[in-house]
Amino acid sequence: MSRRVAISLLLTLTAGPALAAENRCGWIQNPTPGNLWLDDAQGTWILSTQGSDQEALGMENIPDFSEHDYVRTNGNYGYACACMKVDTDTAAKRIVAVYSFQQLSLAKCQNDKALPTPE
Repeated sequence: MSRRVAISLLLTLTAGPALAAENRCGWIQNPTPGNLWLDDAQGTWILSTQGSDQEALGMENIPDFSEHDYVRTNGNYGYACACMKVDTDTAAKRIVAVYSFQQLSLAKCQNDKALPTPE
């Protein structure tokens, strides 16, 4: 019995960390077609980049955020303030999955001193 427990423990420890959804809040930016990222207090988290086949799973969970509190910077493109429940790849600074999206007022991000100024 103890050998079975030891093997199970060894497999658990060597399997690597499991992804755990985290809540990230900040500036959601869509400056040009195909480019989307979130700037929060820990940095820039890429969701998609133009010409890349890497895109976060669950992008359909992000609604058209230009319909609410939004700043247009380039035609129909721009930024908003939001919180997202996501999985991240911290080494690559990428969001790999989006589970939920909640748009906030621009003032919420503007008043957060930990956030960078949006581009």
